[in-house]
Amino acid sequence: MSELGGLDIGMPDEGVGGTPEELSEEAKKRFAAAAAAMQQIRREEKQSKKRDDQVARAIIQFLGHDKYAHFFLLISRLVARDCPSIFILAILSLIHEASRNEVQEYLRETVHKTALEAVDENTALITNTELDPVMNKNLVEWITRMQMVLAVNPETILLKLMIDAKNLDGTVLQLTTFVVKDFFSEHHRNVEFEKIQPLTASILQTVFEPFIGAVQKTLLDAARENDEDTNTYDAS
Repeated sequence: MSELGGLDIGMPDEGVGGTPEELSEEAKKRFAAAAAAMQQIRREEKQSKKRDDQVARAIIQFLGHDKYAHFFLLISRLVARDCPSIFILAILSLIHEASRNEVQEYLRETVHKTALEAVDENTALITNTELDPVMNKNLVEWITRMQMVLAVNPETILLKLMIDAKNLDGTVLQLTTFVVKDFFSEHHRNVEFEKIQPLTASILQTVFEPFIGAVQKTLLDAARENDEDTNTYDAS
């Protein structure tokens, strides 16, 4: 299992061969600093019917490609959990240009900045493995996009992804791992799913960690109120 700020995201920890990839300490520090800065500029999301339609079209376009057919079930599960579509697009944006463009436009509207403007592309991203500059740049921008989308309204997104105060739905880890695997394949680097998963868990930890505390408090308060209501009902 993998811990995300006290969260269990259901990652298998047995049967994984080789040395798992992890984010470098430099990358973790830079993304943590970026998250702190983004929290300061967080503002209420402006709802736009036009943008909602564009987001929906981007997901439909993605699923219309035969090469992405293996993503359908995982995306359906996140949709069933009412995960905001813009965060699903942020995950897909690593390998899908239309999703990437839509997320960048969303960020321009909400935080008036894109991942390209917020990122330090020279950050050394991964330990144990050297990435070529293009791969490193694309991954850093992708992580920044996910973090910026989450920063706009973290509670709305995380409350949909969390099963309870300590557990995150494993679907988001699976989807993100498949996205990273496809990304590596596009760059002619075939890596097994099981070896990519620790890297993906480390990335998600970096993205979610700055916002987990507040969301866990919300869930714990709700659970406490529910227990009190149950006890009151039983006593009556």
